Amino acid sequence: MKEIVCKLLVIGAGPGGYICAIRAGQLGVDTVIVEAVKAGGTCLNIGCIPSKALIHAAEEFEKVSHMAGGKSPLGISLDAPKLDLGRTIAWKDGIVGRLNSGVLGLLRKARVKIVHGRARFRDGKTVEVETETGMQVIRAETVVIATGSEPVELPFLPFGGPVISSTEALSLKTVPQNLVVVGGGYIGLELGTAFAKMGSAVTVVETTPQILPQYDAELVKPVVKRLADLGVRVLTAAKAKGLAGNALLIETAEGAEEQLAADKILVTVGRKPRTEGWGLEELDLDRSGRFLRIDDRCRTSMRGIHAIGDITGEPMLAHRAMAQGEMVAEIVAGRKRTWDKRCIPAVCFTDPEIVTAGLSPDEARAQGYEIRVGQFPFNANGRAMTMLSEEGFVRIVARSDSNLVLGVQAVGAGVSELSSAFALALEMGARLEDIAATIHPHPTRSEGFQEAAMKALGHALHI
Repeated sequence: MKEIVCKLLVIGAGPGGYICAIRAGQLGVDTVIVEAVKAGGTCLNIGCIPSKALIHAAEEFEKVSHMAGGKSPLGISLDAPKLDLGRTIAWKDGIVGRLNSGVLGLLRKARVKIVHGRARFRDGKTVEVETETGMQVIRAETVVIATGSEPVELPFLPFGGPVISSTEALSLKTVPQNLVVVGGGYIGLELGTAFAKMGSAVTVVETTPQILPQYDAELVKPVVKRLADLGVRVLTAAKAKGLAGNALLIETAEGAEEQLAADKILVTVGRKPRTEGWGLEELDLDRSGRFLRIDDRCRTSMRGIHAIGDITGEPMLAHRAMAQGEMVAEIVAGRKRTWDKRCIPAVCFTDPEIVTAGLSPDEARAQGYEIRVGQFPFNANGRAMTMLSEEGFVRIVARSDSNLVLGVQAVGAGVSELSSAFALALEMGARLEDIAATIHPHPTRSEGFQEAAMKALGHALHI
């Protein structure tokens, strides 16, 4: 097979990789991208997109189930609904397929050469790809590593049989009667909540004293309340020990052993960088823990090799990888770029949703800032009232001397759609006065953002 020579080689067609390749192609860079499975990576195929589809289906089913019980204050009643999870999964797969085809089309439009197969480094400039038609050798001036991450497997709960990762959870054809989720982070709670709404008896086992330990307790409180309303049993400061027949053996916070009945055990204890199987040992790359160490241009310790996305560490978010990919493509094309983002917003798609951007109050104080905090509850927001979703709030953290906004957080129904406004305020260096003086449409949840700024300034209007 003839050797391919190019200016830029991207290994991995996940969100970071395909964005990097598309932007490089747009800028006239001779680009090749290699993908072992499907374009779109974890996020599109077995992560962000399919999980949000499943979450939406679960929310719709829970709504009509509530109506069937005659409990709807809207006066709507109907017969008992049924869920065909197989059809739901087929609908989800259709969305994934459309987006997957769309990514491939965008790569071709940008004149990027796509090679399907598993890449392995020979040296810092050369990879060999095992394709369906044989071995393909590719040489490049610059290489971008975008191989992503994969679920962490517990040695005493290896994947297989009843023990599943998020990948298998998103392809189940029937709703498990009893589901135990090991790990109370965002992945476990997003999927656990969805299955609870679809009818599973769900138990969450978390080793730390609080679920969603990366968030402050005030943001997590409405999520804990909603889980209780859904009948989800949450065991904090508890440890999974292993299988015991058709049950999971755990150690409770009190030190007692208990067996939890489980048709499926969903293990969501984190993700690790995908560093094996592609010849990393042939390269001399510095590490930061398990991750590849990079600088503010996503350069590794070897000349001509960049790394982006999950393999470079936290936060392991698709939109971070995308922004890195775009930046690296422009650097390869000769433009001057550095990573100068003020914030990377993060969204937890639980019920209710959580959004964080910038610094929390505790983080700001830890960095030495004197701050003022404004918080506005959704139970004082007209739009939230009309949608039967008054739980939660918007919170703004700002410097007390200049009113420069340092961070914005929110918890509530649909607050993920406010995340861009929060990030924009931080990126543009907004002050409390800027947000307070911006006319926010009424009635919308976004008014909570304006009111939080007003509250921090000492003159909230609706509380």
